[in-house]
Amino acid sequence: MKTSKNVFFIVVLITAALLYISFFGLHIGSVNLKGADEMRYGIDIRGGVEATYTPKDLGRTPTTDELESAKTIIETRMDAENITDREVTIDETNGAILVRFPWKSDEKDFDAQQAISELGETALLTFRDPDGNIILEGSDVSKSYATFSNQYACYVVALELSDAGKTKFAEATGKLVGKKISIYMDDNLISDPTVEQQINDGNAVITNQKNLEEAKDLAAKINSGSLPFSMVANDANIISPTLGMNALNIMVLAGKIAFVLVCLFMLFYYRLPGFVACIALMLQVVGQLLALSIPQFTLTLPGIAGVILSIGMGVDANVIVSERIKEELNSGKTLRSSIDAGFHRAFSSVFDGNITVIIVSIVLIILGSGAMLSFGYTLLCGVIMNFVAGVTASRLMIRSLSEFKCLQKPALFGARRAK
Repeated sequence: MKTSKNVFFIVVLITAALLYISFFGLHIGSVNLKGADEMRYGIDIRGGVEATYTPKDLGRTPTTDELESAKTIIETRMDAENITDREVTIDETNGAILVRFPWKSDEKDFDAQQAISELGETALLTFRDPDGNIILEGSDVSKSYATFSNQYACYVVALELSDAGKTKFAEATGKLVGKKISIYMDDNLISDPTVEQQINDGNAVITNQKNLEEAKDLAAKINSGSLPFSMVANDANIISPTLGMNALNIMVLAGKIAFVLVCLFMLFYYRLPGFVACIALMLQVVGQLLALSIPQFTLTLPGIAGVILSIGMGVDANVIVSERIKEELNSGKTLRSSIDAGFHRAFSSVFDGNITVIIVSIVLIILGSGAMLSFGYTLLCGVIMNFVAGVTASRLMIRSLSEFKCLQKPALFGARRAK
């Protein structure tokens, strides 16, 4: 089947548009896509904040289990903010939690106290009846999350209660049908839903959320309050980059030089397929940059290693394809059949190599945290983009260029002789 000559130019235009967005972002009305200049970098590259979280008005030293729960909550909140480069450690002697995390991408003043407001306080969560009596505490809530309910046709906050909370909530909702249950963080009201019916199974929803953001915000607050005490951040200090201020500039320069050298090699050795490979590699890099900058995923040194490794796999895929095409041409096949056969024969090798890396990346993302999560995420995004750019886009571009008569010479594909 023929591929239109215009396909090549369409892919190039898409690559150019994504390249612009990846470097400069896109800010039109409510659309706010951040580019590489607004990327969030890890402590090792840009520095960050160190803060100590201590119990508020507890009157005793928290237990190890309580501190572990607080650590889990803080790490969960950081994961929700895509802060993968962090250190959360427990100080059992002083009953505190030490937290280190990088600056936000738009941080300009480097104010430590302002930076820790991103994580906020771990406050005491309570559910109260109209008389102010406490029905549930935060420890009675196992999990809270935002979702869309087809039944109510709106976003809701779903609650899953513990066994103890299930019993207490069933008793309370049985008495309060048609009345409100107020949810407080310390003494601040955050929601006051009305009880529509008795809830016996320990699964409840809070309806009438305006949008997904509001639902997520309420769910995050409920999750952060599942401790029997409040925690406040103090003793905030600024952390200098562990690799030095010029580390990022050196890494960017090294990446540019390496990319140029790889492209020159591909152009010199593989000619037209090498030219297509350069565009495909650019599309792969652009896709990875957008996957980091748009969700504000923290880019650390291990994350950069994941980007480099996936780019190397992208080069490998293009080399395998180019060699297969050249072999088919040298065997005497026509150009079109050589391209089709080359991609067909190369796909199994590329697929096998990439799918194993995808499995490892997913395992790192599921089981890992911090630097391992950053490495797994960048590696997974890179391998996915390798399928999109190094296999699909490359095939479309090569088949499109092969429709031009002036580009149908086997020598342009590295073949030794024409048949």
